[in-house]
Amino acid sequence: MRILHLAPASLWSRAVETGGYRGSSRNQSLEEVGFVHASTARQLPDVLAGLYADTPLDDQVVLVIDVPTCDSAGSSVRWEVPADSAQLFPHIYGPVPVSAVVAVLPISRQADGRIVMPSLAGLRVLDDPPAP
Repeated sequence: MRILHLAPASLWSRAVETGGYRGSSRNQSLEEVGFVHASTARQLPDVLAGLYADTPLDDQVVLVIDVPTCDSAGSSVRWEVPADSAQLFPHIYGPVPVSAVVAVLPISRQADGRIVMPSLAGLRVLDDPPAP
């Protein structure tokens, strides 16, 4: 089972050096929020439209995260409904181990504002949250 996280490329580079990713969501850290926000493949476009509509994406990357690897490293993944949503989202309670990131994918925005999503083919990313 794999999930996604939009990360500033600079924070991902730091994570590679330190062994764990500690970002959470736009301009917030794991320490500030308490968990790392993540999404499924179908949720990511809505997250981008809602939280990153006014932001260039040139300095962002999409992390493909293996849930069992996070769980076994002590950074448990819980499916929760945020206060501003009606659907389950994955939250990672602890730093994302670099070993749990199976792919780092580019993402960009065209001049007309449309987002160019990376291909997730063959990466076994969940499309939807698991059934409760």
